[in-house]
Amino acid sequence: MAKRGRSGLILLALVIATALVYGFWPQPLQVEAAFVARQPLHVTVEAEGKTRIIDRYVLSAPVTGYLRRIESEVGDTVQQGQPLAWIDPVPSEVLDPRRRAQAAVRVAASEASLQAAQETAAAARAAAEYAQLEFERIATLCKRECIVTEAERDRAESQARQTQAQLRSTQFAVEVARHEVEAAKTALRHSAVPTGDAAQETVIVRAPVNGQILNRHRQSEGVVEAGAALLEVGDPHSLEIVVDVLSADAVRIRPDTPVVFERWGGEQPLTGVTRRVEPVGFTKLSALGVEEQRVWVITSLRSPAGTWLRLGDGYRVEARFIVWHEAQVLQIPANALFRQGEGWAVFVIENGQAHRRAVETGQRGALNVEVRSGLAEGEQVVTHPDGALQNGAAVRIRAVQ
Repeated sequence: MAKRGRSGLILLALVIATALVYGFWPQPLQVEAAFVARQPLHVTVEAEGKTRIIDRYVLSAPVTGYLRRIESEVGDTVQQGQPLAWIDPVPSEVLDPRRRAQAAVRVAASEASLQAAQETAAAARAAAEYAQLEFERIATLCKRECIVTEAERDRAESQARQTQAQLRSTQFAVEVARHEVEAAKTALRHSAVPTGDAAQETVIVRAPVNGQILNRHRQSEGVVEAGAALLEVGDPHSLEIVVDVLSADAVRIRPDTPVVFERWGGEQPLTGVTRRVEPVGFTKLSALGVEEQRVWVITSLRSPAGTWLRLGDGYRVEARFIVWHEAQVLQIPANALFRQGEGWAVFVIENGQAHRRAVETGQRGALNVEVRSGLAEGEQVVTHPDGALQNGAAVRIRAVQ
């Protein structure tokens, strides 16, 4: 019995020792891995944009007048030359009894002024005629009999000219007084909103192109000043997309750069091409409150029109500019890289161990990075390496769920 008890104790001690050794023995680290592969690589610049009608026409009031109510609604289809707004002459001011009496007094006063001007003109005419006759008589005497001197003749000629000038002045005064009478009578006569002939002076604002009404700046009737905006008209089938990108990214985008539009609401992405990168930037406050220098990039749609007709003016899209592309590029996931001094390195899995290796990278895409040297196609690298992973450590690839 004693011998059996000793054997049990020995066996128990061996089990415990084996468990301790196994517990303290280094276990392979579980890691995620990816293969080094050759496949297409796109280097892109992503930013938000919005649609914009290429040619917008703002219809404004050509004259000051009384605008009739605009019945057209936003989205209504219009044809070139179609009347959209009517502007009548401004109605005359309505006079109350007191102001009407004042207007009648002004008419009487202006008529009296006209009569006075006419009498003054008659007197000036008589004086001018007398001065002319006197000059002619003295001039004749000076030539034939030399009874009068040259100085007297000159004085008579000067007097004749002065009286003629006074006559013309009084005639102008008569015309002014006559116009004042007409103005006073018109103000008295047209003391209410005119009807009849006023419709003949109506100015019609017409659609400049075929399209739709995009905006209605004014709807209700009322007086408008010349130049006031009334409507906006454009063709919604003629769209462009404007994207504001960081200035550092804008220098990488050139005219004719391909662009893909995603998350616009349709099932398939849309394709387009860059038309212009504006040369002037602007400052924009980011969502984090940081000032950024951004640049407008103007793009054109290349997808068939039938696929994006549901897009309208001012709709949001996400643009992805393809600034570099190669069909066969040796590449790895960007999350496999980590810094080693001034360069980059990865952990390569060989025989169940992770070995640190320096690599030279090239173009960087959204998820993958070009490898120019340091790796071969088909090798496996650790993705998302953490601080616990050391050079030469045993690793086991975690199964992807």
